This record gives sequence, structure tokens and C-alpha cells, in this order.
Amino acid sequence: MPKRKRRPLALRILFWILKAILAFIVGSVLWVAIYRFVPPPYTLTMAGDAIQGRKVVRDWMPLDRMDPDMARAAIASEDGNFCTHHGFDFDAIRKAIESNLKGKRLRGGSTISQQTAKNVFLWQGGGLFRKGLEAWFTVLIETIWGKRRIMEVYLNVAETGIGTYGANAGAIRYFRHDASKLSVPEAARIAAVLPSPKRRAGVEPKGFTRRYGNTIAARIPVVQQSGFDACVR
Repeated sequence: MPKRKRRPLALRILFWILKAILAFIVGSVLWVAIYRFVPPPYTLTMAGDAIQGRKVVRDWMPLDRMDPDMARAAIASEDGNFCTHHGFDFDAIRKAIESNLKGKRLRGGSTISQQTAKNVFLWQGGGLFRKGLEAWFTVLIETIWGKRRIMEVYLNVAETGIGTYGANAGAIRYFRHDASKLSVPEAARIAAVLPSPKRRAGVEPKGFTRRYGNTIAARIPVVQQSGFDACVR
């Protein structure tokens, strides 16, 4: 029998690349679909803390049990257009770029959806490759999860202190009670810690953290009265 002619090397490489891309797409969709119903058990950020010898503390609380002011505080501090954008706030991204180009304090344009995608499925840090993956997972969670689930997961996986993950674990750490009965100032303090949890404290905050917490506390009633939290109620 004549030998079967082998495909050219370039064609075989292209075939395997296409198979890998297809496997990634299918796998990532299934991964996101599972987390639509199942709390993410662990993240790479948590693994990093564990590797460095830190104790990882987390205590999942469903959004309907959590004090609604916690979600309002997150919207007030992190993403005022959370309920109206589709994962990306292009106006905020434009402003962040303009601010950075002018040499002012570096700003990010990440939405809560983008931060959730990064926290759950990826690693911390920058780079175009990770940003590309972040965008892909952001589209997936916006499509498969919806806003309420995104907020629920965000408030349960975001780092709220060194080795502490989620608003509920943060509330217990800082205020000695769970997140079902947060006061406005308490919710605001947890939200103020979110951008830099390893350098900020929710108890007796000082300087910028204290001022920022006060600003968030003042914004929370505005978020409620203006309906900026309508998608998570």
C-alpha cells in the first residue's frame, strides 16, 4: 500500500493551534457557566497568599443576605455605571488614558465586571495578554451571569484585607459582625479598602482611606435614590 502523504508542517501547526483555540473557547464557556451557579472555590490571588504563608480567610454570603448598602458602596467607589454598561465603561477608559498621558496620578478604567473576571479566572498584574483574557472573560460573565451574579461574586472574592476575601469576611475582620447588617460607614470603609487591600485598613482608617471612605458614605444614598443599583436589587 502506498504511504499516506503527511500534511505540511505549517498546516499541521495551524491545525493544532485551531484545536487549542477551540478547546479554550469551549472550556472557558463551560467554566463560566459552572460558576453561574457554584461559588468559585479558589482563585490565583488566594493561592498566591497561601504560597507566601498567609492564612486565607473567606466566608461566602449570597447577595440577597448581604446588606444592600455594600453593593451600593461598591458601585459608588468602583463603577458608577455598573448597571448601564455591558462590561466596559469606555468613557472611564478614555478619561483614565487622558489622566495618565497628562502625568497625573495613574488611574484605571476597569469596571466591576472586569475586576471580577480578573479576580476569579486570572492573575493580578498587567500585560496585553492578560488584558485580552480579561476582556474575553468579561464578555462571558456579562452574557452568562448577568449583573446581579457579577456583583455577588465580586463582593465574595475581592480582597478586603491581607489574606481576607469578600465583604463578609472583611466585615467580620473589621467590625466583628457579618455583612448582613452593615452600617453605611462600615460598607463605605470596606469599599474604600478594595482598590488596595494590602495597604489600607478598614478599622480606624487614616489619610486618604478615611477621606475616601467618607466620600463613599456620602455617595451611597445618591446611588440608591438615583437607581444606580437597580440591576442588583
